[in-house]
Amino acid sequence: MLTVDAQNQLFFHARTHSHWQDRPVSTETLQQLHDLLKQAPTSANCSPARLVFVASAAAKQRLRPALIESNVEKTMTAPVTVIIGHDLAFYEKLPFLFPHTDARSWFAGNEPLIQSTAFRNGSMQGAYLILAARALGLDCGPMSGFDNAMVDASFFPNSSIRSNFLVNLGHGRPEALMPRSPRFGFDDVCSIV
Repeated sequence: MLTVDAQNQLFFHARTHSHWQDRPVSTETLQQLHDLLKQAPTSANCSPARLVFVASAAAKQRLRPALIESNVEKTMTAPVTVIIGHDLAFYEKLPFLFPHTDARSWFAGNEPLIQSTAFRNGSMQGAYLILAARALGLDCGPMSGFDNAMVDASFFPNSSIRSNFLVNLGHGRPEALMPRSPRFGFDDVCSIV
């Protein structure tokens, strides 16, 4: 079991940040982030997530027009914004990723299964990214509120990759946090059968 301090870092004390310190996030840290998140499970090890780490000023300006107004400042001031995408051609890599059987044949030609598997597993990998970032001492600001088609055209042109959500990364400003919003209790949303 993880220590209480580790649980606090990942969950209880971790918050969604919108205001950022002027501290860079290194390429080495982003590589460590990927090294952690890639170890987490996906169905048939399909690993459909495709990540774009938007860190340069020029890339931020490419992203800006796709953002809703309330997400502009928090994204422009974040050291890095990650575009969490998923590859709809993920199954082409299954002979490498899941060599135990012909898993590619499960998906080829089955568009509903491709769509749901890529979206579900890519979303899980985005959640793993948040936990990996927190484990490395980074703060996160995951968000929707952008034009997916614009992001796809700018960052995934002519490809089988589709954007899902964004995560701002860096070192947040804790003094700018709002009080934590309520959470459901166990009996509100869980049952044991």
